[in-house]
Amino acid sequence: MRSEPFLWIHLAGIAAVPLFLQVAWLGLAIGSPLPLIWLEYIFLAAIAVIPVLWMQWSRPFDIFSLLVVALKPGNLTPEQLKILALFRTPKHKLITLLGAVLFLGLAYTIYQIAPLAASKVAFLPQWRLLGLSIAGVGFLSSHLFLQVPLGVLGVLSTKPEKFNTVEPIPAEVVPALFSVLGFKVNKIGTGMNLSEP
Repeated sequence: MRSEPFLWIHLAGIAAVPLFLQVAWLGLAIGSPLPLIWLEYIFLAAIAVIPVLWMQWSRPFDIFSLLVVALKPGNLTPEQLKILALFRTPKHKLITLLGAVLFLGLAYTIYQIAPLAASKVAFLPQWRLLGLSIAGVGFLSSHLFLQVPLGVLGVLSTKPEKFNTVEPIPAEVVPALFSVLGFKVNKIGTGMNLSEP
């Protein structure tokens, strides 16, 4: 399981979180906050948290994909189907919930320190709607790139003896149980066949 390249590729995605949080920080520095500041935070938190939380809770992201391509479910190995099964456990749902709480704390901190970035965005039109749109994209992206690696960490923390007892997800139900993004292909490779065990 720990030799599965897709796990490590998606775990590395956590490096994008600070980048997207910075985008959100810069967006929040554009324009003057609305009179009811807490409404802005609730609005942005809802945009960033609800879609990703719902996806990871009900139809987790299929990690056997890269960018715009995804391995066909029928081409997944039994071990890969067992890995997917771990994304459907109560443990994964708990990790997802904790990740959302962690993200809300990060987002609130970014919101509080946003005025510090005002000088960096002074050249942009100071339209609050523009700033909130940029911040919304930044927060949504950062939450996604936080949740997927956290889910991967949950899988990697599974003890080998526990993993051996996991029942693989039937390949035919993968599209119904997971968010499979991208064009379906037989294999994805960068000098190696990732669809092989």
